[in-house]
Amino acid sequence: MAWRIVHIKEGDVLRLRLDSIEIFKLDNPYRIPLSDISMIVLEGNRTTITTKLLSRLSENNIGLVICDDKYLPVGMYLPYGQHHHTAKRVINQSSWTDEQKEDVWQRVVKQKMDNQVSFAKYKGVEQERLELMEDLVSNLVSGDKTNREGHVAKVYFDSLYGKSFTRDDDCLVNYAMNFGYAIVRSCMARVVVGSGLITMLGIFHHNEFNSYNLADDLMEPYRPLMDYWINKYVIDDEEYLSYESRRNIISFMHKNIIVNGQKMTIDNSMQNFVASFISAMDSSDPDSILKIELKNFIGEES
Repeated sequence: MAWRIVHIKEGDVLRLRLDSIEIFKLDNPYRIPLSDISMIVLEGNRTTITTKLLSRLSENNIGLVICDDKYLPVGMYLPYGQHHHTAKRVINQSSWTDEQKEDVWQRVVKQKMDNQVSFAKYKGVEQERLELMEDLVSNLVSGDKTNREGHVAKVYFDSLYGKSFTRDDDCLVNYAMNFGYAIVRSCMARVVVGSGLITMLGIFHHNEFNSYNLADDLMEPYRPLMDYWINKYVIDDEEYLSYESRRNIISFMHKNIIVNGQKMTIDNSMQNFVASFISAMDSSDPDSILKIELKNFIGEES
């Protein structure tokens, strides 16, 4: 099973060599078997990649993420139609009812909100704010028609970073979250496509200009896990997101979490989570979705 996320800061040429990616840096070749790779993250402006390698990346369900001059992911190259039941899955996906989507979204977004409460507790947020968040979560309804998610997020970020904080601020914590969420989104999009679904058709997100609505839906429980990770291992006295910090964020995908009593990496947990999501939609049983819990991630960290 693929497990590596390859982070290439600068490479002269990327090409296919037998069943491996060959990376030339200053005329020195490095090779990594494609069977080991789940995703490649490219930074820098001097890299050339061959179409033959791109074709083989698709055949092996390997995602490719391109970063801009600020080192933030701005583009993804994903496989097309590699799952053997893609047509069947997409037909079913297009037939999901509003009731199915709303019930499943309630379960998915509740996991995110529960994990935000758990992280706020971990950070020592005052009891009054914790109780407010818990009360908001308890009032969650199918489809989150009363936007409990937005209210919890407001209390959550205010409690962690102060009432003047916004997600548009130019600061290290936002740089880290933006990079981290983009990596999680890219990995989730790869799993969604590899499972025979299309990323455009979400269950809650439905922006006509967003090609990754379903990935944005299913990554939600993982956001607070990334918040925990960057607060523990990335945020420090620096004013910018260093190369080592970016590598630390990418390494999050290789860390262990307990899901349904089994230890697995975050990357592998996404495979299981998406599989349980498909089962929940096919059976109209939203309770069959696996639980991604921050406490089971922290437990593996301690």
